[in-house]
Amino acid sequence: MKIAILGTGYVGLVTGTCLADCGNEVTCIDKDAGKISGLLQGRLPIYEPGLEELVERNGREGRLRFTTDLAEGLRGSQIVFICVGTPQSETGAADLSTVFAVAEAIAKNAEDSKLVVVKSTVPVGTNAKVFEILSKAKIQHRAASNPEFLKEGAAIDDCTKPDRVVVGVRDQQSTDLLRELYAPFLRTERPFLVMSPESAEMTKYVANAMLATKISFINEMANLCEMTNADINDVRRGIGHDARIGFQFLFPGAGYGGSCFPKDIRAVISMASAKGMDSRILLSVDEVNEAQKLRLGQKITGHYQGILKGKVFAIWGLAFKPRTDDIREAPALVLIHNLLAAGAKCRVHDPEAMENVRAQLGDRIEYLDRPMDAVQGADALVIVTEWQEFRSPDFAKLASNLTDKVIFDGRNLYEPKAPAAFGLTYHSIGRATTQG
Repeated sequence: MKIAILGTGYVGLVTGTCLADCGNEVTCIDKDAGKISGLLQGRLPIYEPGLEELVERNGREGRLRFTTDLAEGLRGSQIVFICVGTPQSETGAADLSTVFAVAEAIAKNAEDSKLVVVKSTVPVGTNAKVFEILSKAKIQHRAASNPEFLKEGAAIDDCTKPDRVVVGVRDQQSTDLLRELYAPFLRTERPFLVMSPESAEMTKYVANAMLATKISFINEMANLCEMTNADINDVRRGIGHDARIGFQFLFPGAGYGGSCFPKDIRAVISMASAKGMDSRILLSVDEVNEAQKLRLGQKITGHYQGILKGKVFAIWGLAFKPRTDDIREAPALVLIHNLLAAGAKCRVHDPEAMENVRAQLGDRIEYLDRPMDAVQGADALVIVTEWQEFRSPDFAKLASNLTDKVIFDGRNLYEPKAPAAFGLTYHSIGRATTQG
């Protein structure tokens, strides 16, 4: 098939590349000339494991193209995916201005009938508005919804080996076309779920709301464990083996961040408020998460009895999660700002996200290329993101380099006795502090 993708951000670039990789002819369109120029030269605007190789190969073989020319990009396409951003507005609702602007541009520039598929995360009723905009064109277009369920760091597998494909459609022709498009990804009998556009739009939000709720729940229970001398890892194992609960998203930590959960939770709260409903559970989920981002800082402040001025902290991990360079709503940024405000200094390392942080903080902090380089000259180590390379450090070397011989672990990477055996005091989440 011939596919047009509007937007070369995370969702658009991953989706377009994966569709091209199974034989479709895909044109990715973006008004950002700098981004398109970079893509044409092999420079990706995001980091996602395996994506650069797929983009290069499919571009070389002529299945994946990039352009700023909307009319050219639409020409000959059967399906047009809208994959533009829907950032949080000042009211907490999703900002849909770009979605609607793109729909208007399609109506104006398309030379023949298109199936326009909204893949951006949008509130219920957005697809109906997009269909209304398209209906004003002289050519008859169709509109559908197809929410994405991509995890940063595992997006290629999520796209090509999905748990399910959800489509919101109004007619059988759209259903059949989308079923044909996704057939290569559903060979292992994963379901192709057909529903109304409104249900599809709601499905995306409810999925993220459920996952965010599990994270805030286990974080709140972790804090309670600390107050009751219970161990959250034991508790997590005790409940996770219950088939009704499971282990996914039950890892305590420093709070969730990224481009989806915080924004989507607030969008659902806003949708509920617009209908006169108080979303009490999700209001609490958001409140608990924002508070959890302060926990590491509180532990540090408590350890040093409130005196942080002049202290130097090595910080491992800046991205909101491993295997991405995304720092949107990242807990590490909250921590760094609070440490700097208290007069402390920060030496940081992250495998992928340092340039994004440098663009925000400049030379207010020091950036080191290797984890152990950040530790040299530091008083304490703080772990905020669970990158694989942080999981088996040389504790003897850490103990010799850290002036105060203390670790604050926001992701519970280690068994408490391991660092303690080398004389390191070890603070974690939901577990008792071990003294070195």
